[in-house]
Amino acid sequence: MKPIIKTIIILTIFSIAMGFMESAIVVYLRELYYPGGFDFPLAPLDNHILLTELLREAATLIMLVTIGLIAGKNAIQKFAFFLFSFAVWDIFYYVFLKLLIGWPASLFTWDILFLLPVPWIGPVLVPCLLSLTMMLFTAMVIYLQQKQHPVIIRWFDWAMIIAACLIILITFTYDYFSIILSSGTPANADGMLEQLKGYVPEYYNWFAFIIGEIILLYGFSFIFARSLKSKNIDY
Repeated sequence: MKPIIKTIIILTIFSIAMGFMESAIVVYLRELYYPGGFDFPLAPLDNHILLTELLREAATLIMLVTIGLIAGKNAIQKFAFFLFSFAVWDIFYYVFLKLLIGWPASLFTWDILFLLPVPWIGPVLVPCLLSLTMMLFTAMVIYLQQKQHPVIIRWFDWAMIIAACLIILITFTYDYFSIILSSGTPANADGMLEQLKGYVPEYYNWFAFIIGEIILLYGFSFIFARSLKSKNIDY
């Protein structure tokens, strides 16, 4: 078995296990706060529970970054393996929720995706599509490096990737910031979910998301084409 395949298998097993751990925690939280089934508007969390959730999400990110740092042989591979682990973790989080509690009802079901640094809200399909995009980037990096091509990412590529990520991030957080601005209340950790009291999402900006995805894929295609033309090196 090639070392790269072994690494991918190990990363996949680790990330699937993390996905189950994440879904198990959410099952407990929903049993406590949404005994009738999860739905919007969101139930306010006790401050100590909310703080615990914020720290747990931070710890999850640290774990995913760490496994990428351990598994990768160079900077771009470490980054790609982090993205791959994040993607597998996120997809299997929803797989296990579906198996354990029958949720979500569909890929268009609304979910609160993240709490750091503010609540991210969107349909389940969106993080799944982003996870597939992360996997595509990882596959590109692995292919190029296995063919001994250096992965060349220039400042303009990073600018496109960052711009695309910001566009997509805005689609998740636009409603939250709109509520904050309209209410005139400061955004803080203690009142993070309290400020969403009564909020029921109705519209997701698919147009902006698609624009962000196109920019991402366009940037990837530039990186791939440029790297294929570069001289082979020994990794």
